[in-house]
Amino acid sequence: MPKIEFKTESKKLLDMMINSVYTNKEIFLREIISNASDAIDKRQYMSLDNSDMSLSDGEYQIVIEKDADNRLLSIRDNGCGMSREELENNLGTIAKSGSYDFKQDSDAKNKTEIIGQFGVGFYSAFMVADSITVKSKVPGSKEAWQWSSSGVDGYELEPCELDEAGTIVTLHIRQDKDDESYSEFLDDYRIRSLIRKYSDYIRYPIRMEVEESRPKEGSENEYETVKATTTLNSMVPIWRRSSSEVSQEEYNKFYRDKFFDYEPPVKVIHFSVDGTTPFESLLFIPSHAPYDYYTKMYEKGLSLYSNGVMIMEKCPELLPDHFGFVHGIIDSDSLTLNISRETLQHNRQLTNIERAVEKRIKSELLKLLESDRDKYTGFFEALGLQLKYGLYADFGVNKDTLKDLVMFYSSNDKKLTTLKEYVGRMKEDQKAIYYACGSSIDAAAMLPQAEAVIDRGYEVLYLKDDVDEFALKTLSEYDGKTFTNVSDQSLDISSEEEKASLKTENDSNKEMLDYIKTSLGDKVSSVRFSSSLKDHPVCLSSEGGISLEMEKVLNSMPQNDRPVKAETILEINVSHPIAESLKKLYFKDKDKLASYSKILYAQARLIGGMEIDNPTELSNLVCELMV
Repeated sequence: MPKIEFKTESKKLLDMMINSVYTNKEIFLREIISNASDAIDKRQYMSLDNSDMSLSDGEYQIVIEKDADNRLLSIRDNGCGMSREELENNLGTIAKSGSYDFKQDSDAKNKTEIIGQFGVGFYSAFMVADSITVKSKVPGSKEAWQWSSSGVDGYELEPCELDEAGTIVTLHIRQDKDDESYSEFLDDYRIRSLIRKYSDYIRYPIRMEVEESRPKEGSENEYETVKATTTLNSMVPIWRRSSSEVSQEEYNKFYRDKFFDYEPPVKVIHFSVDGTTPFESLLFIPSHAPYDYYTKMYEKGLSLYSNGVMIMEKCPELLPDHFGFVHGIIDSDSLTLNISRETLQHNRQLTNIERAVEKRIKSELLKLLESDRDKYTGFFEALGLQLKYGLYADFGVNKDTLKDLVMFYSSNDKKLTTLKEYVGRMKEDQKAIYYACGSSIDAAAMLPQAEAVIDRGYEVLYLKDDVDEFALKTLSEYDGKTFTNVSDQSLDISSEEEKASLKTENDSNKEMLDYIKTSLGDKVSSVRFSSSLKDHPVCLSSEGGISLEMEKVLNSMPQNDRPVKAETILEINVSHPIAESLKKLYFKDKDKLASYSKILYAQARLIGGMEIDNPTELSNLVCELMV
């Protein structure tokens, strides 16, 4: 039988289809099974007008057969089949799609779920096969035809024998090479895993004969290997069922099997969206962070399906970073896919889906916060750090989305509270939302400034994570209330009488305070008396845009060759006995005053949770004063 050249007469084009369009050779099985599903869809549609073409619903199937010894893999369907002319048009013309042409019938478009559209998926099989044979027969026809090809050289077309209507695609799998293995595609387990991965929700059963180990009849301890035909796919996606028909146990099982998490999700979000980019979705909010979540190894993204066929295992564009911990599925039949069906062509469609997903996740988290406080608190303790990073990231572009979801520990009960709840409890005369930073809740609570603010009846938020203050700085205000660090010089909780008295003390002791500043050099920008330290002798505060906590965080970052320095102020408690001792030393022994100043500065750093610049110097100074 003479070979027929491809109608495009382009060796280069076919070579591109085989070697360039697809990035992953395992995709071939998805493409051929999708073609088989399309063929059954067409037969069902055509049988509406021709009952001779009809089969009962239970008879439609896709069957996979393999012959490992002869390196043959076959995919058979009982769909619409192809005539000689259709074989020549659809397989002999590269990028000619019979499915696409069929979909142009508006009536057919509404009654079928045809997957194919480009006419190149079939040729992906040449990535793993050195030759392909297609046998096909149209229902009701007495003749069958065989199409065979070894690639770019062309194809042969001749009559053949075929008992039943439909199509059989047989691949002769390539021999293994040193750097590439092809035998894997003849392995039962590998075939099953590919179908579960890409074609699990094809709506017709995909069957294959496999070997199974079963107990021998009449024996409890002996087993035998038998061959049995099994269905490999689930067929009906759980997300296409009504949420009222799916139990929590079914959701949990799907989540466990699909995303390999053995702890049930905190929340299941099952919804569909109509509009310019309609889609169905099933999302899961986990109860804990994945083990690699805060590493570069973690890949965010939702699994993307089109008509039940997996296009991408993780599509990052469907999920904003601040909700990157969410697992789930997006399925849409209106996506504009690229020619390989591996990525999308229109970013606008992705953007529409991402916005809808983001909005729904936020809404469901707020509902969880209101309906089950303990469950939301547990979720936030596990994953809230990402929400706070989301507040800070991208110059605060997402702050309105996240501000009602974040929580911080409160001085009221040392439990998590939202900003909305804090503002709802504020005193009438309170002008700001107060917060204190520390390496832990207890460290923040022990700051002298925090104690002073709490002592005056104000609530303080305890910030213990590195990102916390950056997030609040980015947020700037909440419900018209600004954020104030209790260690900031802008803190204003003293009465007018206290302010006037303190100003007098600072003015009258200016020379002494300047001397202490000189003794400490550039460690501090100024030294002042304070009336808001309760029983504590000293503390450090700051002024300007960089706080002491922010200085510590920024300077701890790797590859930071330009250290950041806050405008640091040494505050001395004007009511503490140490204040009078310093005043006396200024006139009696300035050298000793200089030593006292260094000790007080080191003490203030320790109170603030910071390292001491020179521990040896501090030790020597303390010993000298003791002697």
